[in-house]
Parts: sequence; structure tokens; C-alpha cells
Amino acid sequence: MTSMAADVLRLLIVRGETLAVAESLTGGLVAAALTAAPGSSQAFRGSVTAYATELKHQLLGVDATLLDERGAVDPQVAAQMAHGVRKALGADWGISTTGVAGPEPQDGQPVGTVHVAVAGPSSTVSGAFGGGKVSSLRLNGGRAEIRMESVRSVLALLLQELAGEQTGNERAQDTEQNGGT
Repeated sequence: MTSMAADVLRLLIVRGETLAVAESLTGGLVAAALTAAPGSSQAFRGSVTAYATELKHQLLGVDATLLDERGAVDPQVAAQMAHGVRKALGADWGISTTGVAGPEPQDGQPVGTVHVAVAGPSSTVSGAFGGGKVSSLRLNGGRAEIRMESVRSVLALLLQELAGEQTGNERAQDTEQNGGT
């Protein structure tokens, strides 16, 4: 996990961009993975662990009607959480996790239902969904495995978005900094 977090941070630092995290089911594990990497303060702004549903609305600006109608375990909620934390903490990128780690279902969703989202500089808020990129997952395993796989999944989604947005010049700089040719 630390390797993936370090890769994310390295790309953000090369790009001169920052990251904020909104977490629910992961309870701070994403922030912990990021801050375990040396030099994380160069790109990591902070995190909001909005475990209680009402905090998703109060702190992250998730639409209250959406939360009432669909509950906290929803792809649109994940997207709005990512946008909300990005705005609240003044970051270039926002990522979020919401889902059911178990042992019991929540909001009519079975254990292992997880939504992770990324909102970046080119994402614009449009309608209730809020733009960005969301990945909906059905994970197996116990509570600890679901939470750790959620961390891995949200970092992988961000890494994919960062790599996809890199220009040729940024790739060249990144390669040079890592001893490549």
C-alpha cells in the first residue's frame, strides 16, 4: 500500500498539485497510507473522516436529499464527497470512499458494496452527480480486508487518473527524477 501511496504522492509533487481525502468506511486508512510516505506534506492537504451520514452533508456538502433517498452507500454520494473535500480543503484533487465493510448490511446495501471516487482539476460539478470518476466495487472478505481493498482501490483510481492526465514533458521529468532515461 505504501508503494502505491508513494507513487501517487510522487506524481502529485512532480505536477505541483495537492490532494485531500474524504473517508467513510475506511475511517482514516487512506490518509494513514498517504502520510506514511516520506515527504507527503508536499502534496497531502488533509482529510475528513465523515463516518456519520449527516456529516457527509454538513462537512462535505453532499446533497441531503440524495442521502435521504439513497443513503450514504451510493456512487453519487462518493462523487460528491470527493468534490466536497477538494473544495473544503482547497486541494487540486479529492478522493473519497464510502461503502459497507460489515458485518451487517447498511442502507439496503450488502456487505462488500463500496464506491470510491476521484475529483480533479478538470472535473466540474454538473447536476446531482458532480462529475469526476467513480468506481463501484463488490468486495469479498471480512471487514479488515474490505477496508484495505477500498484503500487500494481509491489510490489505484487516483493513480490511473493522474497517469492519464500526465503530459509527455511531465513523464520525462518524472523519469529523470527516478534515474530513468
